[in-house]
Amino acid sequence: MIRTNRITVIEKEPTTNNFTIDEQIISQKRISIGSDHTGFKMKNILIKYLGERGFQLNDEGTFDEKSCDYLDFAKAVALKVATGNADFGIILDATGIPSSITANKIKGIRAATCYNAFSAKSAREHNDANVLVLGAKSLGEETIKTIIEVWFSTNFAGGRHQRRLDKISSIENEKD
Repeated sequence: MIRTNRITVIEKEPTTNNFTIDEQIISQKRISIGSDHTGFKMKNILIKYLGERGFQLNDEGTFDEKSCDYLDFAKAVALKVATGNADFGIILDATGIPSSITANKIKGIRAATCYNAFSAKSAREHNDANVLVLGAKSLGEETIKTIIEVWFSTNFAGGRHQRRLDKISSIENEKD
């Protein structure tokens, strides 16, 4: 990263396009994926990319580039994960922010908007995030693929992080 007169230039992160988890684990990962119209093209790229690597994918829509509401697809993906019909979710909209807010309204969902490899690793390792949210208009294809590689190569660390997740669950249960 280079800083010049209040402008930050972020260099492209390299991607290996290889997953470091074994094939049996990959085949057990059921992914629910969805997007609004702004993420439609990238969603289709990711469906192909992940499918070629053995992941089981369920496309929650949208199925074209007509303007639609991100929250319908964010909710659909989050519900699949929350009910155990998917192990993980991936949601794409323009920035990732509104879909993350929506998905996190569903009990049991820990959706994280990730914007680089570090945020993806931290979301999985420290927060046991189960829904990855990406900004299709704010991130390039190679960065998104790198984020996905790190996401699916990182396990929850447990330990002190489990204690923190337990506190989050307590807050979530206070809503009821």
